[in-house]
Amino acid sequence: MTGPVTLVAFVRPQALPCGQPAHPSRATWQHGGVTAATHSTLFPRVPDSADAVLEGLDPEQRAVATALHGPVCVLAGAGTGKTRAITHRIAYGVRAGILQPSSVLAVTFTNRAAGEMRGRLRQLGAVGVQARTFHSAALRQLQYFWPKAVGGSLPRLVDRKIQLVADAAAACRIRLDRGELRDVTAEIEWSKVTQTVPADYTAAAAKSGREAPRDPAEIAQLYAAYEDLKRERSVIDFEDVLLLTVAVLQDRHDIAEQVRAQYQHFVVDEYQDVSPLQQRLLELWLGDRENLCVVGDASQTIYSFTGATPDHLLDFRVRHPGATVVKLVRDYRSTPQVVRLANGLLARAKGRAADHRLELVSQRPAGPEPVFTEYTDEPAEAEGAARRIRELIASGVPASEIAVLFRTNSQSETYEQALADAGVPYQLRGAERFFDRPEVRNAINALRAAARFGGNDSLLDDAPDLPSQVRAVLSGKGWTPQPPAGSGAVRESWESLAALVHLAQDFAAARAGATLADLVVELDERAGAQHAPTVQGVTLASLHAAKGLEWDVVFLVGVAEGMMPITYAKTDEQIEEERRLLYVGVTRAREHLHLSWALSRSPGGRPNRRPSRFLTGLRPGSQAGAGRAGAAGAGGVERGSWTAAATAVPEQAPRRRQRTPARCRVCGRTLTDGGEMKLMRCEDCPSDMDEGLYERLRDWRGEQARRSGQPAFCVFTDKTLIAIAETVPDDEHELARIPGVGMRKLRRYGSDVLALCAGRDPADGQDQD
Repeated sequence: MTGPVTLVAFVRPQALPCGQPAHPSRATWQHGGVTAATHSTLFPRVPDSADAVLEGLDPEQRAVATALHGPVCVLAGAGTGKTRAITHRIAYGVRAGILQPSSVLAVTFTNRAAGEMRGRLRQLGAVGVQARTFHSAALRQLQYFWPKAVGGSLPRLVDRKIQLVADAAAACRIRLDRGELRDVTAEIEWSKVTQTVPADYTAAAAKSGREAPRDPAEIAQLYAAYEDLKRERSVIDFEDVLLLTVAVLQDRHDIAEQVRAQYQHFVVDEYQDVSPLQQRLLELWLGDRENLCVVGDASQTIYSFTGATPDHLLDFRVRHPGATVVKLVRDYRSTPQVVRLANGLLARAKGRAADHRLELVSQRPAGPEPVFTEYTDEPAEAEGAARRIRELIASGVPASEIAVLFRTNSQSETYEQALADAGVPYQLRGAERFFDRPEVRNAINALRAAARFGGNDSLLDDAPDLPSQVRAVLSGKGWTPQPPAGSGAVRESWESLAALVHLAQDFAAARAGATLADLVVELDERAGAQHAPTVQGVTLASLHAAKGLEWDVVFLVGVAEGMMPITYAKTDEQIEEERRLLYVGVTRAREHLHLSWALSRSPGGRPNRRPSRFLTGLRPGSQAGAGRAGAAGAGGVERGSWTAAATAVPEQAPRRRQRTPARCRVCGRTLTDGGEMKLMRCEDCPSDMDEGLYERLRDWRGEQARRSGQPAFCVFTDKTLIAIAETVPDDEHELARIPGVGMRKLRRYGSDVLALCAGRDPADGQDQD
């Protein structure tokens, strides 16, 4: 298949002297005119015409908005206004009479993103457009067509499948702990979104290089038992919603044609996260038509573990040769300093996604350089972040414009405690949705009652305007002018009510003469769209949960080997996804970016941790040539190579010191047990082992054993590997001091072990003997 491809690309403006804007500053898209959604006014005026919808868009965004026919692919970098572009595209088409609102289906991946899209379309005057998640759109269709396609009512949808998995395990007489239950559940979800049946799981997992949490045959057995239980109990899960919708549309052409008659124009956001199952559903919705607009960024693919793949985005022009392709690279979110760091991270990436990376160009004035901080231990890191956050809030930065982002949710507790100790309010991202909170529901009900019977409510006697009326009503629900002391549920409830008070103030300022009844209507509409107001508190979130969000100040914490990349990321593809995850974190920051790591886990621990390899060459004092570089052509960075001096074995190895009584390096007790002597500590003394290094050493040892045809312990015993991972030697002298590392092994394996300790890959060659 061949055909014309229209490519609308950004041309880098000619460089100007430092400090001068690239364009004159005026109220259009140029420098300062286009802003992130969170910087737009809360209640903007609806554009009065189709042409007015296009005002304020830059040339590439305008190209997206006016490309209303045929396939369109938008490659949009972080902070380039992709949601703005596609919502203005839909609104322009609707306002110009080219698109019928009811014929447009916009799909994305989270309820929050769908709610934000609905809110923006409403503000642009495009009422009636459906903006839903894949699951929500499919469920709606399935509920409507099930009686016709199958008969009877749709089976009950289970919210959480983990209990069903536990019951399936019991039926198979397989014991799973809580962590294994989560892992097996994730494997079942992956199987279903990749359209893998239980009988094919073992082969599919092996082909994809997936590391199963248990024996693949056991998981296949559990998967089959899980499906049997669902049939017995007449229930379906979220993946079944998509699978069943696909089955109905494939088998019933009359139903498929009815859906296609309803929806004639499709927009897919975050297209890099589409799974094979979602792609199949999209193809069935489309039929043989090509009225499709997809938006995505391969460099923000961070959900491959769920079955997401950027291949559909990267292959879009292959499937649609006549597509219009627009690249958005003007970054309106972040300062040049933050963008430079983000570009630097991707410049050293490799793989297919890296080959299609977008180099961002900041449109904002210069800001502060990113701050890199090393701490002695994790509590000190949390206290340091909390102290700096308190200073920022004292200087006038709103707490809601600050975020602390971490790799795993288990890191949250330390920062919750540190912020509470510092008297800083915070909110957990991923917790209960704003309009689902009990205090919010009660507050809206109280406001609704006051709107109906306000004339008879003595609370409102001395409240002449809308904000004072809201304050009066909510004062009976726990709101006070000053926040309560400390943290916890009382403070969180107050923050929710305070958000409603601030919203009322903004609403009254935007709409003169607005009444309490008008505000209740606005709140109901926002609840339907999950368009929550801003809660005044520092956000704590995992990097995955932070996707699609942004703040003025971002603290990226725990950026150390073993956590970023995470210990269990072993393959090149997994390592590159960890790099992309850090890239997502960096690009959440508008102005201030702080990156930190701790040398040990707990106070007094051995400082054997190292900053993430991803920061090599980017943080002050690190050499750009260390570690792996990106793929050829990615930023012009060559692949990492070591000089002969770095890998050469010295002509004469260092002599071992005369033996002295072995003592525990933690408590100082004399050691007599052979195993303890290898560890150089008592078995009961705490270990500060670098878990990531230990896993890399084990993998390397396995490869060496395979090459030599001997058992793994003949290379190094487990105790010796633990001692190496705890000590993290810098040179051969330190390595030679570790029991179990004799002169022969030092000559044979020393350079490889030291390379692993330094965060590099061992030289690929034969063993030196």
